[in-house]
Amino acid sequence: MTVMQQVSALDPAVEAGVDAAVALLRGRTVAVLTGAGVSTDSGIPDYRGEGAPPRSPMTFQTFLADDRARKRYWAGSHLGWHRFSSSEPNDGHRALASLELDGVVNGVITQNVDGLHLRAGSRRVVDVHGSMDRVRCLTCGQIFARDDIAARLAAADPWLDAPDGVRVNPDGDVDVDAVDDMVVPDCSVCGGILKPDVVFFGEFVPAEKFTEASALIRQADALLVAGSSLVVNSGIRLVDQAVKRRLPVVIVNRGETKGDSRSALKIDAGTSEVLAALAARLPA
Repeated sequence: MTVMQQVSALDPAVEAGVDAAVALLRGRTVAVLTGAGVSTDSGIPDYRGEGAPPRSPMTFQTFLADDRARKRYWAGSHLGWHRFSSSEPNDGHRALASLELDGVVNGVITQNVDGLHLRAGSRRVVDVHGSMDRVRCLTCGQIFARDDIAARLAAADPWLDAPDGVRVNPDGDVDVDAVDDMVVPDCSVCGGILKPDVVFFGEFVPAEKFTEASALIRQADALLVAGSSLVVNSGIRLVDQAVKRRLPVVIVNRGETKGDSRSALKIDAGTSEVLAALAARLPA
């Protein structure tokens, strides 16, 4: 389905929401905050969306303290990485890139770690929770390309060749238990522990990332939230900054969000269709 087909096929209630959003956002510089719901149409599931299975994701404290937990995480993350990294941007990602090119959007703050905004063409992206395509040494801070670490893992643990039908989680992980004999690469610079350069549960968003995200909101006249339930603290803090500055906040998400009562407009719909419609109408 093309973008124009999506725009013309909008449900009347969604159409009314898009009209209201255009009225609120037109002529303003818009900062955008995205969550997992933006990437579901690319085949990456949502942690909290309808039908999402209950999960117990790895915490930073467990990753540091438990060697077997690190092996299990790396095995699952490696299996998921090939599927995760082959996902393609969808119409929602492309719509936001188009809005930035047209001068409507000043940048995208994303809670996602999939890198799809950059691959869609967005130029100013603040990945507040990091990105799965980078690996960081927790001792010396050296950054490695994820593909290089994946190659080292595959060479040391040939059984990790991805089977068909791997179910990928939103952070690029899958569940694997038989890992006792696994060899996990360490840092080739200092021998330290390696970790995907993403924010685990129990970690704080890096201060410089949050500062950069806040700067986008300070430079904007409105905030558009797409595909986030705003349960994670970093997201709702950014919404509160916009509200404090009296910026109109427009939320596009299926189901309730923690920010609904703070918003000027809530559109309960899929992000791809709504963002495509906004990209078609806002620059006019």
